[in-house]
Amino acid sequence: MNSRYAPAGLQSAVPGAITLEFAIPGNPQDTSALVILRSPFPDVPIPDVSLGEFVFEHAGGWWNEPALIDGSSGRVLTYGGLRTLIEHCRAALRARGFGRGDVLCLYSPNVPEYAAVFFAVAELGGTNTTANPMYGAEELARQLKDSGATIIVTTPQLAEKACAAAAAAGIKEVVAWADAPGCTAFAAFASGASGASGASGASAHVAPPQPVNPSRDVVALPYSSGTTGLPKGVMLTHRNLVANLAQIEFSDSTEPGDHLVGVLPFFHIYGMTVVLCGVLRKGGCVVTMPQFDLELYLRLTSTYGVKRAFLVPPIALALAKHPVVDQFDLSRLKFVTSGAAPMGRELEVSCAARIGCVVKQGYGMTEASPVTHFTPEDPAFVRHGSCGLLVPNTECRIVNLETNKDVAPGEQGELLIRGPQIMLGYLNNPDATAQAVDDDGWLHTGDVGYADADGFFYIVDRLKEFIKYKGFQVAPAELEGVLLTHPAVADCAVIPVADAEAGEVPKAFVVTRHDVTSEALMAYVAGVVASFKKVRSVEFIEKIPKSPSGKILRRELIALERSRNVPS
Repeated sequence: MNSRYAPAGLQSAVPGAITLEFAIPGNPQDTSALVILRSPFPDVPIPDVSLGEFVFEHAGGWWNEPALIDGSSGRVLTYGGLRTLIEHCRAALRARGFGRGDVLCLYSPNVPEYAAVFFAVAELGGTNTTANPMYGAEELARQLKDSGATIIVTTPQLAEKACAAAAAAGIKEVVAWADAPGCTAFAAFASGASGASGASGASAHVAPPQPVNPSRDVVALPYSSGTTGLPKGVMLTHRNLVANLAQIEFSDSTEPGDHLVGVLPFFHIYGMTVVLCGVLRKGGCVVTMPQFDLELYLRLTSTYGVKRAFLVPPIALALAKHPVVDQFDLSRLKFVTSGAAPMGRELEVSCAARIGCVVKQGYGMTEASPVTHFTPEDPAFVRHGSCGLLVPNTECRIVNLETNKDVAPGEQGELLIRGPQIMLGYLNNPDATAQAVDDDGWLHTGDVGYADADGFFYIVDRLKEFIKYKGFQVAPAELEGVLLTHPAVADCAVIPVADAEAGEVPKAFVVTRHDVTSEALMAYVAGVVASFKKVRSVEFIEKIPKSPSGKILRRELIALERSRNVPS
């Protein structure tokens, strides 16, 4: 392991050095004892600074080196060029009255300029709400209204949807990376030309970074379904993201000049923190991809001599199985880290064998900025099928699903996480916040797993209601709401079903009022939601199982579905 970023004591950390703390109130026989598991790695210092200060702390040392490259065109943005563009974006935003506490929506695939807008907002004390570019106008408008965004930045290909959503949300200006009807062109925006709001040009020097309260000011507002319900704004502070970057800094040995393909979308917390912020912090270069294309991804990985890859299981599956992989030289790829969804041991092993590199996993949640567990690069720490060890400064409990009491090491239960990376809460939703984070600061993940005797964690099931399609969250409640607007649907429930390529896909159980085909219902939903949310199969049923209070008992339907797929 390269110790350049390792905290003191890492070299002596032993995979079996797990620490258990027993907090026993009253008498020692009390079965309500807490079993708190801690990282085998020593705590790391977390500076009380803004996100921009932390990410660009050492940028002066590689000012003329590439920070971002557009993978489609080869266009290069150096660190010096990025910092200049951030300054111009700050000035443009200030000229529009944008400041501390204001919200800008980034509705775009990955491009180098995404970083400039993101950090400009951050350095003004504003909030970035990042939206999935696969969203339709209705889905985007819902996020815009909830977040209170006042400006949208998008791509010309999405301009029509962005403008429709902006009109529905009462937003006056949409900025597009290039010319698009109804939008301010980014070149004009960044140069200080007049925008749709009538703002006039201003020098970049009149908008310096603004002071922030790292522990209270929200820098990122991605949307997550949490453990249940519709997507909610996850309030992540500067300190949350700085803490998580500090916690994972020694988990890979990226060095200045190293290239990494940014295939993970920046709107997703995994791509935002681990790739965009993490690589720029270390002086590496992110080669952006607007969308996943296997051949382009392989070509970029080969061309730029990529040593490390951050992926999701469907891409790992392609690396393990697709014949086109053999056409590219991936010999310099040494480490693959998979996250956003669990990856089976078999896939991990087959991908490692095919590529000839270390394949490992991590675990986290949007609500945790996101990383709570990781696997270092040293092969001694790799346990196939495991999501790794707790990151520094992080505690974990595992509680029984029925009693909510802490279980002994090796037993399964729901993971509860506590640490400086845990969100401030859900925007405008104190009830959901209270359900997710208890009074003692424990985040209830909704994921079921266990820790082995050496402190390695394994995720085995999920209590959460949302569906993970290729790492993206799909809220069953949202799809049910769409289905219930169809005149033929009397009641419905949506559950995840396993899929070899996507991980999980949505399946709907439907009670009908009158005859309708499954194809008609799937087409109806597809006309309303983003493509990754589409219902992939429909089963008609006489009655949806519900609790006495009317809550859909999805676990009964999930158990039914799984029972049909048990090998005989």
